[in-house]
Amino acid sequence: MQANNQQAQIQRAKNGDLYAFEALIKESESLVYAIAYRMLANPEDAKDISQEVFIKAYKNIHKFDEKSTFSTWIYRIAVNTCIDELRKRKQKQTVSIEEEQQTQDGFVPKQFVSQELSPEDAYLILERNREVMRAIHALSEEHKTIITLRDLNGLSYTEISEITNLSLGTVKSRLARARTQLKNEILKNREQTHNISRLTNQKGGSTYEM
Repeated sequence: MQANNQQAQIQRAKNGDLYAFEALIKESESLVYAIAYRMLANPEDAKDISQEVFIKAYKNIHKFDEKSTFSTWIYRIAVNTCIDELRKRKQKQTVSIEEEQQTQDGFVPKQFVSQELSPEDAYLILERNREVMRAIHALSEEHKTIITLRDLNGLSYTEISEITNLSLGTVKSRLARARTQLKNEILKNREQTHNISRLTNQKGGSTYEM
């Protein structure tokens, strides 16, 4: 949407034009869903939160001061709404293979839908993605947010700075810490999986004299 056209749509939306508001969110709805899905790890929850975000945006469009872009403003609402939801739950989220497969186009890495991959390769990639997502959902809220925006949704440092109201320096340092924490979580999970597998194999290989 061109800048002049978007500005006109914003003004109409502020005046209560629902069609103008729908035109505005059309370009943002896929990324709003992606943010919600990555932070909540459930497609149905992501849909519900996305709708909540758009309702909040519509009710508060008159407060949009246009100092940032409309997309940045609505992404900020999405992030804050997801954080509020996570705080309500007070529990870790898990991701299943089925949930990964149920995501809409654009929210699963392109490798998963590549026709050139063998079933074995596709499964390995899916398992790797599960491993990363499980680790992400064990992160603190601030680290989960920064990883989701930068590494999963590809937003620039400037966009993240505007969405989170953090300085560029803070965004970069927090991302570095988040990536370190993520790496540690992945290694910890791998070690736990290895230990469980080893114990299972030991039990399976035991022999008993009669």
